Amino acid sequence: MADETAPPLYLRGRFAPVPDEHGAAGLTVRGSLPPELDGRYLRNGPNPLPGEDKGHWFTGPGMLHGIRLSGGRAEWYRNRWVRTRELEGHPFIRADFTLDLAAAPANTHVIRHAGIVLALCEVGLPYWVTPSLETVGPYDFEGRLTTAMTAHPKEDPVTGELHLFGTGFAPPYLTYHRVTAEGLLLDSRRVDVPGPTMMHDFAITEHHIIWMDLPVVFDAALAGRGGMPYRWDEGYGARLGVMPRRPGSTDVRWYEIDPCYVFHVGNAYEDPRGRIVLDAVRYDRTGFRDAWSGFGGTAGPAGPLGPPGRAQAPAVLHRWTLDPATGRVASSRLDDRDAEFPTHNETLTGRPNRYLYTVSGDGITKHDLAHRASRVHETPGSRYAGEAVFVPAADATGEDEGWLLSLVSDDDGGAGELLVLDAAEFSVQAVVELPHRVPAGFHGSWLPERASRWDSNSPISYDA
Repeated sequence: MADETAPPLYLRGRFAPVPDEHGAAGLTVRGSLPPELDGRYLRNGPNPLPGEDKGHWFTGPGMLHGIRLSGGRAEWYRNRWVRTRELEGHPFIRADFTLDLAAAPANTHVIRHAGIVLALCEVGLPYWVTPSLETVGPYDFEGRLTTAMTAHPKEDPVTGELHLFGTGFAPPYLTYHRVTAEGLLLDSRRVDVPGPTMMHDFAITEHHIIWMDLPVVFDAALAGRGGMPYRWDEGYGARLGVMPRRPGSTDVRWYEIDPCYVFHVGNAYEDPRGRIVLDAVRYDRTGFRDAWSGFGGTAGPAGPLGPPGRAQAPAVLHRWTLDPATGRVASSRLDDRDAEFPTHNETLTGRPNRYLYTVSGDGITKHDLAHRASRVHETPGSRYAGEAVFVPAADATGEDEGWLLSLVSDDDGGAGELLVLDAAEFSVQAVVELPHRVPAGFHGSWLPERASRWDSNSPISYDA
């Protein structure tokens, strides 16, 4: 029998928030850090204030964790809350029932585009933060962004453009935005969908935007009860949409699929036959409800993705192939292992890729999509790996030549670690010992110290 006096899942064990901000220099490294790793690994996640319970794992205020690597050393670690208007006590819904998009938790992802580091959360505006994790303030692309911004924008590795979207609880339910490589929001288009779905992610290919209109929808009757006001709606249907990337287009061709939910996309691309291939982590109805129950604090999973005893993994890596010539969809499971937080070599975003990396209760999995094979790096005992961010080697000749960076959290309250895997060999390169516990969180990015071609005019100082 479950202990009804115990804190909910998202406030205990590896999910338990930390009560303070910390900093430490000269971290201990086991193994050998590649000298080429010169930059910062930043990761975001919800971290309620002491004594606070927001009613769902997804709703706690954002906290950034950062580790600075340089010259084979781990120079520092620090953690900071993103100081949003919500953290300061401002309500997301104002007294006049309008939304304050700056009063969102900024708790889901952190990226850098055109020299600006942004903490992201899909219900509101992004927050500009410095590379040393101090908050500058809400960021609306000089007033051009008037909707919320997804936590999962896609940067095209060839053009440098950032593709993103915003969802709303009332029409327009979905708006697409395009930001130039230099950081100018240049293009906003309304995309018609029938209702306020919880669209968490999407995909791009070289010539298309891929939408996922799925049966988890906003329910106003749940909005005043705390937590997340979304539910599974079997009658809503499920479909994938293909929209051309050409400027001004809002024509979407929709493909019906079996009901499911997708939090996270691996990648998408166009194959030589002109078909669109989409790889993502798919939840069936039962898997989604099990996971959602745990995230919301009711009797839920012992592991990260679902309760014990299920004969089938609650979420698995899945592929849809959309054929514009026939209008048909082919659907197949890529692996039977439970999976979440898929990542890839982002120099291939929107282009064919062979490898994806996911995490589960066992550890980190490397998926060879060409051979439908997988390898697992297991995390020992009570330690759980977070999302594995791929960092390509500068002189790489193969897709998997580089490293995977993952923050590891301890279910028994031990200090966190930054795990560095050689992605090609899939072996441990180094472990950075952190001075404090790090809660399980969501998504992060590697920010190389050497600015990319898109960041050459960055207004931010990279010194800290």
